[in-house]
Amino acid sequence: MSKTIRNIFDSKLTFENLIKAHYLTSKRKRCNKYVMVFEIDLETNIMSLYKDLKNKTYKLGRYKEFIVTEPKERLIKALPYRDRIVQSWYIEEFIKPFIVKRFVNDSYACIENKGTHQAVNNLQKYMIKMNRKYSNYYVLKCDIRGFFYNIDKKVLLNILKKYISDKKLLDFTLILLGDLSEIGIPIGNYTSQFFANIYLNELDHYIKDTLNVKYYLRYMDDFILLVDTKEKAKELLLKINMFVNTILHLKLNKKTCYYPKSKGVDFCGYKIFETHKLLRKRCVKKIKKVIKTANNDYIYKQLDTKKIESKLNSFKAHSKHANSYNIRDTIYNEILFREELFSCLNKFLL
Repeated sequence: MSKTIRNIFDSKLTFENLIKAHYLTSKRKRCNKYVMVFEIDLETNIMSLYKDLKNKTYKLGRYKEFIVTEPKERLIKALPYRDRIVQSWYIEEFIKPFIVKRFVNDSYACIENKGTHQAVNNLQKYMIKMNRKYSNYYVLKCDIRGFFYNIDKKVLLNILKKYISDKKLLDFTLILLGDLSEIGIPIGNYTSQFFANIYLNELDHYIKDTLNVKYYLRYMDDFILLVDTKEKAKELLLKINMFVNTILHLKLNKKTCYYPKSKGVDFCGYKIFETHKLLRKRCVKKIKKVIKTANNDYIYKQLDTKKIESKLNSFKAHSKHANSYNIRDTIYNEILFREELFSCLNKFLL
């Protein structure tokens, strides 16, 4: 594989690839109004998009902004549908085939056939190996403060130039990045997930290749290092903090810390130990609050069964990866509307 992406922009810019990007973008959203409107005259809309990209007249549309509060309050920015097709095309044709392959093995976010559960399982395997080798080892747990909001676009562009030498592709990347003087990339863009990973891939390789840390994992801006001593954890934290500050122009969150392995590792929604995995207390509190509200709705005959069934199924899917039978049993016994959701709750404890 060539070290950089060269002279492929025109060959990847085809009507067929844009159609493919449309179907990928519309997956699970076919009933949404904006998808249906776009598909009324699909060929014309895709051809219009193709001509804009070919003639260099393409411009990003206006963002729609809204706030989400779970799991924490964040500003989400959503582009019009045609721009989302373009982002899918960019990621599928250039980023995934050429850049994602350069990521370290233990980067887990937004990568096909990976995810939180594989990250958690591999972390537990690493903890078991460290326990066999050192018995009393240390955990260095780090995350980035306001990660997406503080990414330096100029730094990001310089990183992308390591992989991209195709001038047309670089020019187009500048359109997607927007004003380089602005700090931060929008949460909600498909490209942002991958730009964020590319940004922190620099940190991954620094930790793995320069600092020679064997047991290291990252899920987006949360990352874990397992080391043999407290002194080693302290030394690594100083070096990582310097790299994050000076090279990436970011800062570590105040929650960043190192501690003995006996406390377990809070990572990707679970509290992980060598012998077992538990649910986060926050997750348990949240579902108990949901049940309390649903019980009240049931008493006053206002229960939305579809909504509560979706939340219970989501909780079960998450909890089944932990040692959570007792928690689920407690929650099950608190539910007043078991008869209304018999088919859903019948397998809640399995």
